[in-house]
Amino acid sequence: MTTPYQHQSQAPVPPQGPQGPPQGPPQTAPQAAPQMPPQAPHQAAPHQAAPHHPAPQAYQQPVPSRPPSQPYAGMGPYTSPIPVRRTHLGNALASEWTKIKSVRSTIWTLGIMAALVLGIGLLVSATTNDADYRTLPTTLPGFFGTLLGQLCIVTLGVLVITSEYGTGMIRTTLTASPQRSRVLTAKALVFFALSFTTTTVSLALVAYASMGMHSGPEVTEPTSDQILGATVGAGLYVSLLGLLSLAVGAILRHSAGAITTMLGVVLLPAILPAFLMMSDSLRDLGRKMLEYSSPQSLASLFRIDEGLNSGWPQLSALAVVTAAAMIAAYALLEKRDV
Repeated sequence: MTTPYQHQSQAPVPPQGPQGPPQGPPQTAPQAAPQMPPQAPHQAAPHQAAPHHPAPQAYQQPVPSRPPSQPYAGMGPYTSPIPVRRTHLGNALASEWTKIKSVRSTIWTLGIMAALVLGIGLLVSATTNDADYRTLPTTLPGFFGTLLGQLCIVTLGVLVITSEYGTGMIRTTLTASPQRSRVLTAKALVFFALSFTTTTVSLALVAYASMGMHSGPEVTEPTSDQILGATVGAGLYVSLLGLLSLAVGAILRHSAGAITTMLGVVLLPAILPAFLMMSDSLRDLGRKMLEYSSPQSLASLFRIDEGLNSGWPQLSALAVVTAAAMIAAYALLEKRDV
């Protein structure tokens, strides 16, 4: 069997007669030139497909398809396994209370404030005698510790809001509670309640300890107004000062800047009048500024001098300033991005 790609040439065989092969050398016929078959284009062998085995009858049945817009048959709407309930201000208060009691700055600042009020107050009360309280109320020792303790409340009021801006926690807070006014309200209520309770309790302990240490015919018993001003009044003043610090922190959103601003608010009105009263035209302004400064306001609440007022006008003025600052903080919190 030959293929188009193989060529075989065979010489013709001479005929043999009856007498046998011919005499002489054999003659060979000239070989013809091999004729090459025409070049056909290369054709690849057809691909042999694998034998087709028909699927079983069960798999040949069409599978019904469900339109994507139709819900599953026999199933109702999705219900979350986690209970979902509407949030309110109480949830925000619980959240802020958890945050403010779990940070170290709260413990340190309130602890130092209480130590200053109690320590300095009891020290003053122990180093004085009954004759010193002939004209002064026995609640006076708490005044000296409050002058320094108010700086701790100012610092804590700033850190309550600015620490979240510094760490980026404010984004998580506002994501969990998108109503920003509710967050600021919860912070203000929790901080005010905590600072007022701590300050008032510390002042009350000093006042009643001093009254117990100094009693007798030479000592003037404090009136109910003097006790109220030296405990609740001073506690309200210091707490409002801390709430003003919280509002300034919400406006500035920077710890160092807000603390510096509040130190100026506390200390500048007590220092600047000394320079203003050197001028005749600015003397009235200096006196009014000195009257509403923080040390003078606390002195009025403690009734250190009979010529001073009761201190409640200064307390009312501080409440108005604090309310204005809180309104500005609410407006900027809703307007600005975090």
